[in-house]
Amino acid sequence: MKGDDIADRLLDFAVQDLRIIAALPKNPTTGHIGKQLTRSATAPGAHYDEARGAESRADFVHKVRIACKEMRESRYWLRLIVRAGFLPERDLSAAIDEARQLTAILTASANTASKQ
Repeated sequence: MKGDDIADRLLDFAVQDLRIIAALPKNPTTGHIGKQLTRSATAPGAHYDEARGAESRADFVHKVRIACKEMRESRYWLRLIVRAGFLPERDLSAAIDEARQLTAILTASANTASKQ
């Protein structure tokens, strides 16, 4: 997968999650979860864009691994929203699957770059 394609998917993921956050019921618990998900869902795209302009291969790998960690965190918050019953699984299954796929892509990208 090309860098622009990954960057676009990461941006689309962030937008999708912002819409999910907006749909959460309003209470202190979901407010906390929404803030956490906002941070973790928007971070991977920013880190990946930084990685694309990295100063070295090691810098690229480091930034992509941070993006991967943030993506894993996003998946956690999405799964928590479902498990706690704040939104139905059918509304979040695509986002959870996309988080899984993007985690795999970012992991493979970091591993490939670190072996070169």
